[in-house]
Amino acid sequence: MERYEVTIVGGGSAGLAALMELSRLGIQAILLESANMIGGKSVTGGILYSKIDDVYNVDDIYENFNEAPVERLITGYYLNAVSHNKVYTIDLTEAHKHKTKFAYSVLMGKMNRWFAKMAEEKAMKNGGGILTGVHVKDVIWKGEKSIVITDELEEFETDVIIAADGVNSELAWISKAREKFEPQALYQGVKCIVRLPEDIIEERFDLNDDEGIAHLFAGDISRGHNGGGFLYTNKDTLSVGLVYHLDSLIKNPTEPYTLLDNFLRIPIVSNLIADEVPIPKELSREIPKEEEIRIRFTRASLLKEWEELRYAYYSKSARERLIGKVYSSIEEMENRLKELRTKLEEFVDFSTNYVELEYSTKLVPDGKKAIMDKPYAKNVLFIGDAAGRGIFIGSRIEGINIGIDDAARAARAIARAKEKGYEHVGEHYMQLIRASPYTRQIKNIDFEYMKIFVNACAGIPTESFNIFLRLAFHLISRASIQELAERVAKMLDQRTLFKIIESNDAYVKLPIEIAEKAGRVVNANYNIRTLSIDERIAKLDIEEDSEPHIRIIEQSKFIKSMVSLCPTKCYILETINGRENVILQHEGCIECGTCSKETEWRHTKGEKGVRYKYG
Repeated sequence: MERYEVTIVGGGSAGLAALMELSRLGIQAILLESANMIGGKSVTGGILYSKIDDVYNVDDIYENFNEAPVERLITGYYLNAVSHNKVYTIDLTEAHKHKTKFAYSVLMGKMNRWFAKMAEEKAMKNGGGILTGVHVKDVIWKGEKSIVITDELEEFETDVIIAADGVNSELAWISKAREKFEPQALYQGVKCIVRLPEDIIEERFDLNDDEGIAHLFAGDISRGHNGGGFLYTNKDTLSVGLVYHLDSLIKNPTEPYTLLDNFLRIPIVSNLIADEVPIPKELSREIPKEEEIRIRFTRASLLKEWEELRYAYYSKSARERLIGKVYSSIEEMENRLKELRTKLEEFVDFSTNYVELEYSTKLVPDGKKAIMDKPYAKNVLFIGDAAGRGIFIGSRIEGINIGIDDAARAARAIARAKEKGYEHVGEHYMQLIRASPYTRQIKNIDFEYMKIFVNACAGIPTESFNIFLRLAFHLISRASIQELAERVAKMLDQRTLFKIIESNDAYVKLPIEIAEKAGRVVNANYNIRTLSIDERIAKLDIEEDSEPHIRIIEQSKFIKSMVSLCPTKCYILETINGRENVILQHEGCIECGTCSKETEWRHTKGEKGVRYKYG
């Protein structure tokens, strides 16, 4: 039987950081990922932070991080209070910079593939590496032996396991380290990638080369649900989406794609994502078949060349590559683009809309409620989302960086345990996790950050706030950090403060009132046409597994809510013999895990399921 020192389950940013750090410490490690390629099941909002706290950052783990395929350096961070077409914008850039070295927008599919390349090169020197298309379905503990069982490989032994298999960690259930997370400890995120030429992004958002901007949204965007929206600029795309408390959605079930559609139609959002879009003209039914085929072929050929040239023309780096090789000058490039557009006018109508490339969803742990007090069981160490670790406090949203810090601490715990045997590896890891600044920040409000936030809100009319919020704003804006912390600690405990910060008042009612009283009017420049959920699913690369990886346990109220809350309509309600029953059709499943609480839920077998391109 094969044997490895360390087995890492999950090829996201946390698992890859663990592989990299273990390999740097000279420890043999293999990483198992169920997708057919690294990044295929990765989804993030997402912003990757490097902090100035005493934590392990991405640039500590990857010494050549300056070569990584990041998108844009986030230099502006804004919170938008929305009510219908009125918007009040608060500049939170200083709060965003709080204890931050840098922050980049990232597309996790591309980013994780680069992480994997770096980590595997290092791992192979120690006899380790990465195996994709492998799903771990069980672990058997026999005395000091741990035997890993997969769907695809022969059984093998391992000394230590690092669980980096996400919020729905099967290793957590297999090892009985924790129960499945309750809905109130989870957020559901839904997002789409919107295509927009590089130069247009920089002009529209007033950015210099490689600079980026982040927008958050609260108020009249959510049909009353507790949550918010985001829009992050990438190199030549935008990440646009929403994150909501899952229990808020369960109380009032609403389709995630409907919420996304509503968000995209908000005037300030629709104007930011707008682009010129060609719409094919309908062909006459009287046209002979041969002529119809010729027209469709010509149109497709012209559209392909026009789109490729247009995105190259509006990209500084692409223009530089083409001029001198394909085109003699930018004028020649521009003339060819105009020529193609003129030819296309015979076959298409040009209109204003947006271009959606990819739809995705995932569950995110609310660290305040989901964090594992004991992030290990037996010889299994839990990191990142699998350990319920993430910061979601008001406008502060961090996750990737926390998983990377966890990974480095797990690697060091293993290195320490290796000297004396792995019997106490969990205790070593626990000590290091407790020492992490993130552990404290997940559980407690950073009043220094809060003061920066309140100062940024100085122009907001506070007369609409409830009495406690008015008092809190008054205290924070006038007291020193030490005085404030002492006063607030006497008044309320952290749990009560969190309830106020994450209440429906804070997410919905107050932003609406602020926008109504102090906001500017933003009217939509066009009537947006969003994709249907069927069109979104058709764009995804999903390889169906003939064997269902999800089974309904019972016909509960929770399962009935999945008829609405499943992001790809895998659940339908049918009446059988006069009784309503929920039926699961797993074919379009994207493994978000929304339904996992009351189902027999597993990840798909290796190479099956969804394969995200962007993530």
